[in-house]
Amino acid sequence: QVQLVESGGGLVQAGGSLRLSCAASGSIFSINVMGWYRQAPGKQRELVAAITSGGSTNYADSVKGRFTISRDNAKNTVYLQMNSLKPEDTAVYYCNADVRVTPLLSPYPYWGQGTQVTVSS
Repeated sequence: QVQLVESGGGLVQAGGSLRLSCAASGSIFSINVMGWYRQAPGKQRELVAAITSGGSTNYADSVKGRFTISRDNAKNTVYLQMNSLKPEDTAVYYCNADVRVTPLLSPYPYWGQGTQVTVSS
């Protein structure tokens, strides 16, 4: 079994900053891509940012220049530094990781339980 545990969400005023963390644990052989998604009320879940084990990153256009994704491969942990937050960033943020539990199996996507980020105007 693999678990993803998120932390760092909360309430912040517009223009403020938050840092999300997500630690993966359990039967892990390797993790390729780790990422953050978000889902606002009444909207579909969308990719915010992703990072490969080699450090290549991808961002949604709406967060480029404001959010930074990083990871610590030794700790199986991914971070999301969110600066210049806007009310439209309000959502539940979910951590995602493509985990290979053995070298013989294909990677499987695991999800965290989600953490609420609320940005007040």
